[in-house]
Amino acid sequence: MSVLWFDTAWFTPAWLNYQWVNRGLVVVLAAGLDRLVGDPWGWPHPVQAMGRVISWGSKGIFRLQLPPLEERGLGVILGLGVILGSGWVGWWVVHLAGMLHPWGGMACAVVLLASCFAGRSLRRAAEEVLAPLDGGDIATARDHLGLYVGRDTGYLDEAEIRRAVLETVSENATDGVLAPLFYALVGACLPLGSVPVALAYKAASTLDSMIGYREVPYTYLGWFSARFEDALTWLPCRLVVLTIALLSGQPRRVWALCRRDAPADPSPNAGWSEAAYAAALGVQLGGTNQYNGILKEKPRLGDAVYPITRDRILQALALTRRAALLWTGLGIALMAGLSQML
Repeated sequence: MSVLWFDTAWFTPAWLNYQWVNRGLVVVLAAGLDRLVGDPWGWPHPVQAMGRVISWGSKGIFRLQLPPLEERGLGVILGLGVILGSGWVGWWVVHLAGMLHPWGGMACAVVLLASCFAGRSLRRAAEEVLAPLDGGDIATARDHLGLYVGRDTGYLDEAEIRRAVLETVSENATDGVLAPLFYALVGACLPLGSVPVALAYKAASTLDSMIGYREVPYTYLGWFSARFEDALTWLPCRLVVLTIALLSGQPRRVWALCRRDAPADPSPNAGWSEAAYAAALGVQLGGTNQYNGILKEKPRLGDAVYPITRDRILQALALTRRAALLWTGLGIALMAGLSQML
């Protein structure tokens, strides 16, 4: 049964396969829902459920007090279980809703897929820091920033707060917005559909953010989660760099600066994402950060042609939106082509 409200005579089966159109429509509606609504505070969210499972599993493994090799093995099982389980649950929720009514299945798919995108949440987080900072309330800006970054924020001045915001915006543009969109589009071209694939990536990202650390106590438990998320994000991150370079209007310059600076970052992906935005905006990211009282030097990314201002941060958010629109359009065009071939 078709669930399309625009099922008119001039849409012929030879030109259009309803299944492909429905999948493309789910991606478009989910992206639009995230843009308009985002993640309302207090509402249940799939990441919350993932986080509870990860926390429960991690505590259980730590209680066993196993040797490193065995702990690493259980970390692999935990990681794969959360990733595959998230995709499986997402598929079943959409499938069962679709059995009740096709519109129910589509609505479920749109809501679940929108939860994988963090575009509006990222903008809201930036605004919550910038608004008090613009009003001269640096203490509130520091407090709000501390909710979103791992570094110590109590000593930061205005320039360092803005740098932290832009680094957060530019790093999370990849793993919070564009990489989930990439996997949603990939999933739309596969039998599973967008929701299971995007939720599986979201689970991998959540695992990395919770236990994917080299420091104790996660050194062995989080080994798999950190490396698996790095591998999943590698390709979409490079596509982000290319997209931002093209959108900047100076692709050669942006690419050259990324190649110069990004390899110095210990992360195989975060440095490339931040370097692309820094180069496109003409600012410099990186420098000295403090974590739990310990100073750490981050590599410098980009050239300080301009200072980091509110406008530069808003330009970074705009670049992310334009990249998402471009990817969505290209993905829908690809699905349209596949619908003619199959």
